Amino acid sequence: MKMNEIKGLETKELAEKLETEVAKYNQMKLNHTITPLENPSQIKAARRDIARMKTELRQRELNK
Repeated sequence: MKMNEIKGLETKELAEKLETEVAKYNQMKLNHTITPLENPSQIKAARRDIARMKTELRQRELNK
């Protein structure tokens, strides 16, 4: 997910999206420990997307 897409979301939508991405990331990590993923770089990409979302939420919080 690109920063432009993240900035375009409402704060509530962004928080909900963050929750779903974290759950998806945790499930992906669990599945990878049991059976290796075909593309393990997905884990790194998901972690970075989560970080981008958290960064944007924090910036919005500080700019209130």
